[in-house]
Amino acid sequence: MTVSLPELTGDYVLDLAHSRIGFVARHAMVTKVRGAFGQFEGTAHLDGADPTRSTGQVVIKAESIDSGVEQRDQHLRTNDFLDAPNFPDITFRSTSVEAKSDTDYRVTGDLTIKDTTRPVAIDFEYTGNAVDPYGNLRVGLEGSVTISRKEFGVTWNAALEGGGVLVGDKVVLEFDISAIKQS
Repeated sequence: MTVSLPELTGDYVLDLAHSRIGFVARHAMVTKVRGAFGQFEGTAHLDGADPTRSTGQVVIKAESIDSGVEQRDQHLRTNDFLDAPNFPDITFRSTSVEAKSDTDYRVTGDLTIKDTTRPVAIDFEYTGNAVDPYGNLRVGLEGSVTISRKEFGVTWNAALEGGGVLVGDKVVLEFDISAIKQS
């Protein structure tokens, strides 16, 4: 059973078991490394009648980065990249929502990585809603944004013998969200 957009109005929490916050970065100029963050939390207020009045925030634990290679993950947690011991949280707080269509939304907000906060605009697709077998109303959203890691003070790199660098500047952040409406 699905409900209409106005009926979606309310407060939501991310369902960690059914959501994913991932990343994609270019490695050695020839391939992509993919990974995800295993620990995060998020809340949202959805206004189904006027989506522009919706808000959301996410807190990601930097130490939970997982690229599938422990040695690389340990390096990503150091000051060369995320500096997780000194900056344990990566945060996003929305500042505005723009409806692009009935299913496409642009959520603008402040992204903080390490000690740098910059505005970003994340394009989301509303993938639907459903009442699960436990009576919970769920909404689904998928989105992504490409950021420059250098703009967030993540500048470590190594030159390649044939030219170019080991780690690309552009990083795609991916959001696959299942959120549960609160009573």
